[in-house]
Formats: sequence, structure tokens, C-alpha cells
Amino acid sequence: MEQRAAGVFADGPGRTLAAFVPFALSLFLVLLVNLPVSFTGRMLPSPLLALACVYYWVLVRPDLMPPVAVFLIGFLEDVVSGGPPGLWAAGFLAAYALTDRERDTLAGLSGLGAILGFAGSMLVAALTAYALYWAVYWRPTPLAPLFLETVVTVMFYPLVALPMGWMLRRIVGPMRRGE
Repeated sequence: MEQRAAGVFADGPGRTLAAFVPFALSLFLVLLVNLPVSFTGRMLPSPLLALACVYYWVLVRPDLMPPVAVFLIGFLEDVVSGGPPGLWAAGFLAAYALTDRERDTLAGLSGLGAILGFAGSMLVAALTAYALYWAVYWRPTPLAPLFLETVVTVMFYPLVALPMGWMLRRIVGPMRRGE
């Protein structure tokens, strides 16, 4: 374990920067989707693009997306979106736990299977946030907006995964090898 953790920061700034890229991209996506701009006139909820980013990196490079980073990303989502602090942080961690546990199965999926794999993680995140909201406020929240947010987020997954794949091959991979 020590060797694995030390390996992330060994061999100079390129490796350290490569370790920071997935976290920084996730934070950027949280801020991007929470800008006060809507292309749909607020008819559709903002997708949780940061969760798609977290899912991708947990599958391909889990050493670059530790649970503490996932918690901070989810907490920023809560704060910036104006929701109760901790709901999406818990949801993101639940999705992380599922994805990490089933990484071997999920990483082997492609095409529609990959999208359905992400849909499962998104559903776990949404249901966790819903259950936590219900437990804290002692009342259910309407499911339709949460379901719509889940659908919109799943639809956007390929638009996040493709650039993340490019970044893995062109930026993160070469930085980690010291090229």
C-alpha cells in the first residue's frame, strides 16, 4: 500500500500533476454545470457530469480518484448547486463504492453496456441522495426531478467519457511515465 501511494508522487512534478488532473477535471465539471446558464430554459436539470468523470477514472485509474477526492467533489456539488450539504457527497461515495467493487465487470463493458454500467452507478448515487434526504427531513421529495436528472446525466456520459479517454492517452499516461 505504501509503495502504491508513494508511486503517485515519485519521479517529479509530472507524476504529481497527472495525479491531480482527474480531480481538477471533476471540480471543473461541477462548476461548469452549475453556471447560471441554461440551454434548455431550465426545462431539464443540470447533469451530474462530475459523477461521470469520477466513474470513468475509478474504472480506468482508481489510484487517481481516491474516496476523499470523490467526497470533496460531491460536497462541492452540494454547495455550488445549493442543495443540502452531504447529499451528493454521500451519493458520489455510494457510486464510487459500487464502481470500485464491480470494477472488473464494469471495465470490460463497451458501447451500450458501458452506458448501462454508468446508469447503475448513477442510480445508486441518486437513490442514496434520495434516502438521505428522506432520513434527514422526514419527508419524501418528488422522484420525477431526480429521475429526470438521472436520465439526463446518463445521456451525457459518452460526452464525458470520450474526452476523458483522450486525456488518459495523451496527457495523464505520458505524464505518469515521465515522457
